[in-house]
Amino acid sequence: MARARTRTRIRPRTALLSVLALLAGLLSLQLSGPASRATAAPTTFTHPGVLVSRGQLDYARAKVQAGQQPWKAAYDNMMASSYASLSRNPKPRAIVECGSSSNPNNGCTDERQDAIAAYTDALAWYFTRDSRYAKKAIEIMDAWSATITDHTNSNAPLQSGWSGSTWPRAAEIIKYTYDGGWANSGRFATMLRTVYLPEVISGAETKNGNWQLVMTEAAIGISVFIEDRTSYDKAVSTYLARVPAYVYVAADGDLPKPPANSSIDTEAEIVKYWQGQSTFTDGLSQETCRDFGHTGWGIASIADIAETSRIQGQDLYPKIQERLRQALGFHTSYENGATVPSWLCGGSVKKGLDEVTEVGFNALHNRLGIAMSNTQKYTEAHRPSGTDNYFNAWTTLTHADNPS
Repeated sequence: MARARTRTRIRPRTALLSVLALLAGLLSLQLSGPASRATAAPTTFTHPGVLVSRGQLDYARAKVQAGQQPWKAAYDNMMASSYASLSRNPKPRAIVECGSSSNPNNGCTDERQDAIAAYTDALAWYFTRDSRYAKKAIEIMDAWSATITDHTNSNAPLQSGWSGSTWPRAAEIIKYTYDGGWANSGRFATMLRTVYLPEVISGAETKNGNWQLVMTEAAIGISVFIEDRTSYDKAVSTYLARVPAYVYVAADGDLPKPPANSSIDTEAEIVKYWQGQSTFTDGLSQETCRDFGHTGWGIASIADIAETSRIQGQDLYPKIQERLRQALGFHTSYENGATVPSWLCGGSVKKGLDEVTEVGFNALHNRLGIAMSNTQKYTEAHRPSGTDNYFNAWTTLTHADNPS
């Protein structure tokens, strides 16, 4: 692990810090502006192409059919879940109202879980070729697209991100692999365009980073499904600016990068935003000292977005892979039992990273050959991954050791 950078006192903004911030902003614009090739949407979108590709699905399906592990256990786990039940009845609402911590919870859980169920059924269809699962996925998606008009209350953007990142995964598989037809796919696309995309596309710079990252994941997935190149470009630019403000690496200097387009720019403000943490080391996240659960969501979205971009032919992994590698290794080391040093979060962390490492681990370790011993130990010990009931689901099945 890299040497921690310790801040012994909080200083007022200095001229040097302002100059450095300006230079960082110019560099960010250079890397993430619309003229950059890495931010350009593909001329032709690849379908299915949100988080999982046809090649990945075919690879995992062949492993399941051959009874190989961990795919067979992951598949059995998915098919035994309530999300794969053919008797499931969707619970759509016109207005989904979600306050802080989903209180009030007027349709919040129902929406998230119906989205996961639609994705589960879409995967079940692909793996079994049993049309009942495709029809159930369509039933769920049609019920919501015929009903929902808005999200309200303080958690509306976050709720839209959670559900909005899952719906396109299901829709992509059904629209582009099910030959039985989906009459209301256009209405579903309209729902994504008018109900979800406006909530997530503008970001949430001053919120904890997992908010903006999952909102951006939703914006990317929706843009692929509705083939909106402008929104795709905007979401990628947001992503390339947010990842450096969420995961610290020593090359950033004494302080983490501030969130783009926010007023959080002085040393005191940055430390406060990082949960009071004033010592920084490779892989530390803006939410590490909050808890590992929320941090895991942020890391998951970082990997998910990069995975979708790779499928779409505009691979973002090279731009974020060092931060993703460091974040995974840093947090899994403590999950694996490493002693928490006194300088980190007051000497105590709230663990619970959950099953969020498969996508990033597969991309960096299996495809790129990067050694990741802590992440490998953690990932293999937590297989097969299930679902967190928010937006992560069945990644051992779809991404474990998957070269496609």
